[in-house]
Amino acid sequence: MKGYTKPILLIILVLIADQVLKTWIKTNMFLGQEFKIFGNWFIIHFTENNGMAFGLEFGGEFGKLALSLFRVVAVAGIGYGLHHLIKHKYHRGLILNVALIFAGALGNIIDSVFYGSIYKYAGLFHGRVVDMLYFPLINGTFPSWIPVWGNEPFEFFRPVFNLADAAISIGVISILFFQKTYFKDEVIDEVPINNETVEE
Repeated sequence: MKGYTKPILLIILVLIADQVLKTWIKTNMFLGQEFKIFGNWFIIHFTENNGMAFGLEFGGEFGKLALSLFRVVAVAGIGYGLHHLIKHKYHRGLILNVALIFAGALGNIIDSVFYGSIYKYAGLFHGRVVDMLYFPLINGTFPSWIPVWGNEPFEFFRPVFNLADAAISIGVISILFFQKTYFKDEVIDEVPINNETVEE
C-alpha cells in the first residue's frame, strides 16, 4: 500500500465533503433557493443539472443515460491510470492531482447514478447533479464596439458548480501548469567507448 495512502485519503476527503454538502443542500433547500455568503460575490444557489460540469447539458433521456455510462467508464479509466502512476512512482504532485480528478468524477457519478433513486424522482443512471457554488464576481455590459455581444450584459463567473467540479478543475489546471515538472524527460546515461559516447 506504500504510495497509495495520501491519494486515497485525498479521494475520501473530497468525496465526503462533496456528498455532505450536496446532501445538506438537497435536504434543506428548495430548488432555486439561494443565500449570500459574501455579499454578491459568493452565493449558495441550489440548482441541478442533467449534464456535465458547470451545468452543461447533454440532451434527452438517452443522452442522460449515455453520459452517466460514459462517466462510469471514464472514472474506471482514471482509476486505472492513477494506479499506474502510483505503481511506477510518478511525480507525487501529478499523482495527487489525478486523485483530485478521480474524486471529482466519482462524486458526480454518485449523483448521476443514485440520486434519482435515492430521492425518488428517476431511476438508476438518471439522477441530476446537485450544484450550489455561485461566484458572480463581475457584472457589466459589453462595449458597443464588440461584434455580436455589443451592449449585451455579461457576468463572470456565471456557472454554478459543486466541490466535485472544483476538484476536477483544480487537478486539470495544476497538471497543465506544472506539466514541465511532472513530465521531465529522463536523462539517458552515456558511456564513453573509444573516445565516443553511446546511449545505454
